[in-house]
Formats: sequence, structure tokens, C-alpha cells
Amino acid sequence: MSDRSSELTNSPTHQIATSRHRGWIEVITGSMFSGKSEELIRRLRRAQIARQRVQIFKPLIDNRFSERHIVSHSEMRIESENVRNSDELVQHVHDDTEVVGIDEGQFFDANLPAACNTLASQGKRVIVAGLDQDYLGRPFEPMPQLLAIAEYITKTLAICVVCGDPANHTQRLVASSDRVLVGASGLYEARCRHCFDPHLAGEPEKR
Repeated sequence: MSDRSSELTNSPTHQIATSRHRGWIEVITGSMFSGKSEELIRRLRRAQIARQRVQIFKPLIDNRFSERHIVSHSEMRIESENVRNSDELVQHVHDDTEVVGIDEGQFFDANLPAACNTLASQGKRVIVAGLDQDYLGRPFEPMPQLLAIAEYITKTLAICVVCGDPANHTQRLVASSDRVLVGASGLYEARCRHCFDPHLAGEPEKR
């Protein structure tokens, strides 16, 4: 088998066609402005076009653009449900749902990986998008734990607004030591590793 054939065989799209009743987890991760939500919406729309039963969730805290939709920075949108935590998410998933989409995974609690495992074990395709690093460049839980158990991982990159190189970091532009500070343009921008300054937002509070 050629490398190209092997790549196609191991892709999520191939698994959909050949393994309808087996669940798995896909994670789309990267910095802000890297297209994570766009890619999530694209995959979910393809599932809807295929007449699969899809449910989509986001955390209640994320009401930046819409309370009833996932909205990308490029203004793509898809209808979603708000949930307070991962346990409530699992309770809201219908038995006959085939695909579960979850945006802003970093804003969920530590039980999100277990919740995704539960859904995948029930035969559902689970697709999660979220930041892999916080404003200091540290792993943003629970995304690292989710990456460890996912069958498929997509790493997205933005473009550094300073130099134009591939950007893997989210630069906070305002002084705040809060790890979670919901916002978009004006509060954050994409930076590469060389232009990223974790101290720009101020030193984090010591606990």
C-alpha cells in the first residue's frame, strides 16, 4: 500500500465510510485566529449534509458572538447548545446522535476527556476544538489530556501579526492575571514563538 493510500485509510473521513458504529475522538487545536472553529464547522456541516444526526455544544461562558451559535472569526456560524459543564453535555446528548461537536474545549472542566471517552464508547464521533496553550504559553487543561486520548489530531496555525511567520501562540494584549479572559480582537492576537511575549499581560498571581 502506498503512503498516500495509507494516509487516506487512516483518515476520519475513511473511518466514517467504513465504520459507522464505532466511535472515536477528533481534536482540532492551535492558537486563536488559526481557524479551529472554521474547521469544526466544516466537519459538522459535512456530517449534516450526509444526513447524520449531529448535536453541537459550547460552554455557557462563551457568548462573544452569539448565545445560540458557534461563530468563527471569519463569521462562519452553526447552531449550537450552551452547557455549563461536561456532565451536562453528556446528559444532553441524544441516544441516536451520531456526531457530537464541541467548541472552546479549554473552557470546560477537567471531566471533559472522560465525557468524550464516554460518548466515543457509545459509538459516537466526537469532534472537539480548543486552545492548546493559555496566554502564558502553558498547556491549557483539559486540552492536553484530551489530545492524549484522541484518535485524530489537527494542529492549526495562525499568521503572526508582527512578522508574518506561522503563529502558534495567543498573545494577550491587556494586563490581566486571569487565566480565562473571554475576548477576541483587541484583547488577543496571534504571535509566532519569536514575537510572543508572555509577560506583556503582566505576571500571573502566585497561589
